[in-house]
Amino acid sequence: MEIFIVFVFILGYLAITLEHSIKIDKLVPSLLMMALAWAGIAFGLDGFEQWFDSHNSDLMSLETFEGVKYLASGEMTEAYQEFHDHRLHLMEGTLLHHFGKTCEILIFLIGAMTIVEIIDHFHGFSTIKNFIRTNKKRTLLWIIAILAFILSAIIDNLTATIVLITILRKILSEKKDRIWFAGIIIIAANAGGAWSPIGDVTTTMLWMGDKVSAMKLFEYLILPSLVCMLVPTFIASFMKPFKGNFDLPEDEGDINTRASLMLYLGLGMIIFVPIFKTVTHLPPYVGMMLSLSIVALFAETISVRQFKMSFVGVVNKDTTKKYVSPEPKGHHESPTFRALTKIEMPSILFFLGILMTVAALESLGLVFEFGESVQKSMHDDIFVMLLGAGSAVIDNVPLVAASMGMFNAEIDNHIWHFIAYAAGTGGSMLIIGSAAGVVAMGMEKISFFWYLKNITWLALVGYLAGAAVYLLVA
Repeated sequence: MEIFIVFVFILGYLAITLEHSIKIDKLVPSLLMMALAWAGIAFGLDGFEQWFDSHNSDLMSLETFEGVKYLASGEMTEAYQEFHDHRLHLMEGTLLHHFGKTCEILIFLIGAMTIVEIIDHFHGFSTIKNFIRTNKKRTLLWIIAILAFILSAIIDNLTATIVLITILRKILSEKKDRIWFAGIIIIAANAGGAWSPIGDVTTTMLWMGDKVSAMKLFEYLILPSLVCMLVPTFIASFMKPFKGNFDLPEDEGDINTRASLMLYLGLGMIIFVPIFKTVTHLPPYVGMMLSLSIVALFAETISVRQFKMSFVGVVNKDTTKKYVSPEPKGHHESPTFRALTKIEMPSILFFLGILMTVAALESLGLVFEFGESVQKSMHDDIFVMLLGAGSAVIDNVPLVAASMGMFNAEIDNHIWHFIAYAAGTGGSMLIIGSAAGVVAMGMEKISFFWYLKNITWLALVGYLAGAAVYLLVA
C-alpha cells in the first residue's frame, strides 16, 4: 500500500507542476491526492510495520498480527478486533493531529488575507503611491525594490507583488518598461518574505510548527535576505532598461479619506500578531483573529458613519409626495463581508491538500526515512541549497512540509533558518517558481523564456550571495 500512496503523490505532484499545460487548476490534484493517500492508509492499515509519532517526532515499530483473523462464522477474533481497533485509533489520532496543525495555518492565512482585502476595500494601498516622487527609472527601481522587500514581510510576497504591480501600472504606461520592474519586484518580494514569519507561507509553516521563532528568524535572516535583494537591484541599476526618465502621471487626488488610516491600522495589526504570540504564548492564529476583529470593527464603524453622513440634510421639497429615503447602494454589504468573498479560497484548499498529503507520507515514516538517507549521502547545507533550487521548479510549500518531517532538530536550529531562506528566495530563479512570480506573469503577461533570459541570472546571483552571507554568519 505504501507503493500506491507514493504513486498517487508522484502523479498528483506532476499534475500540479504541469497545471498550465493540462489546464487543470492545481487545487484539483491537490485535494484528490490527499483523499486517495489517506484512503490508502485506511485500507492498508493492518499491514503497516511502522508509524511516525508526530507528537514525539519519533519513528516507532508496529506489532504485526500473525493469528487467525476470522472465525468460521466470518466474525473477527477478539484478539484481531483489538489489534485492528488499536491501529484505527492510532490513525484517527494522527489524522486529527495533522488536520489541527494544518487548520491553524489555514485560519491564520484566511485572517491575514481578509485584513488585506479590507485595506484594499478602502483603497488603502493607493497611499503607497505617495512615496514615489521621482521621474528617474533608477530611483524608481530602488524605491520599488525597497517597498517590495518591506511590504512583503508584512502582507506576504504574493500580495505585495499584486499591490506594487498595480501601482506601477499607474506610473509607467509602457509594458516593456514594467516587466523589467516586475522582475525585480519578484526577487525583492521573495527575499522580503523569507525573514518574516508572516511574509511567506513556508516561513509561516515553520513558525507555527515551532521550528523557528519570530525574533531568531529576523536575527538570522534579515541580513542574508537583504543581500539577496540588494545585489540584483544594484546590478540592475546599471542596466539599460533602468536608465533614463519617465513622465509622471497627474495626481489623481485622494480616492478615500480613510485610505491612510486603514492602511496603517491593517499593517500595524498584522505586525502585532508575532508580538501577541511572544507575550501570550498562544498559537499565532489567535492573535490574527484578534487583529482581524479590531480591523473589522474600525471598518464597520467607518462604513456606518459614512452611510449616515451621506444622507444627512436630504430634504423632500415636493410636499405632494410622500418622502422615501433612497436606499443606499450596497449598504447591506459590509467591508468584512466583501473582503471574505474576495479571499483566495482555491489557494487555501490547495494548501490543505498539499499539507495533508505530505502528512500521510510522514505518518508512514516515508518522509523521515528519506531524510535519514539524505543526511547520510550529503551535507545538510548542500541539501538545503538544492532544495532552494528545486523550489524554482516545484512548489516550495510541499518541499518545506516534507523537510519538516525529515529533520529532528530543536527550535531555531541552523537547518530550519536555512530552509526558510532557501525555499523563500530560491523560487525567484524561475517565474513559475513562486506565487509572486506566477501572479506577475499573469498580470503583465510575462513570457517564461523572457524571464529566464533576463531575470533568472539576477535571481541566481542574489540567491547565492544571500546564502553565502548566511553560511558565513550562522
